[in-house]
Amino acid sequence: MKHIITVQHTQSVHHINGMVGSWTDWELTELGKKQADNIGRKLHDELAGKDVVIYSSDLKRAKQTADAIARHLGAEIILRTELRERNLGKCCGKSVQWLRENIECPEKTVDDRLFSDGESRRDQWERLLPFFEKIIASEDENIIIVSHGDLLSAWNAMFIGLHAGSYYRVDIHGPAGGVSHMMVDDDGKHLIRHINDMSYIL
Repeated sequence: MKHIITVQHTQSVHHINGMVGSWTDWELTELGKKQADNIGRKLHDELAGKDVVIYSSDLKRAKQTADAIARHLGAEIILRTELRERNLGKCCGKSVQWLRENIECPEKTVDDRLFSDGESRRDQWERLLPFFEKIIASEDENIIIVSHGDLLSAWNAMFIGLHAGSYYRVDIHGPAGGVSHMMVDDDGKHLIRHINDMSYIL
């Protein structure tokens, strides 16, 4: 039985200052750091005595969340660029208000790009897919993945067997600090035990 735990990074500065997240390297707020420490403490209680592999986006807010978890579990972190949030191009470093006022192409399909130099949702899907397949095929039994909301929505869709084009019919998107528990049983069946559980940040 493979146990995959996904963690959406906790409260980041961009959650409270009106700025775009994306590939901008925001840090966690003080509250976000406490939330990440709480997640780490609770996962330690659940996973005590088990070998755990931790993968994280290399963006600072995700890495700081993963660092807090890793301290409690005594594990190393493997940073992966595939786990970065979706790249929104020229609006990185700008405000959410600027984004809304300057969208070049409203997203109506998974191939549309808000900005010409950014990623479409299909681009993000194709970036994530090889990593997803590697994790599912790996022999590691306990895996923690720390990433971002948009990226993890794609992960969730992949895990339940949807395709890239399904995004605008089904969006499994959680809030900052959400923890999900997913299992792959010995017959290869995909099971979701908890989705975006917010009790971990408390």
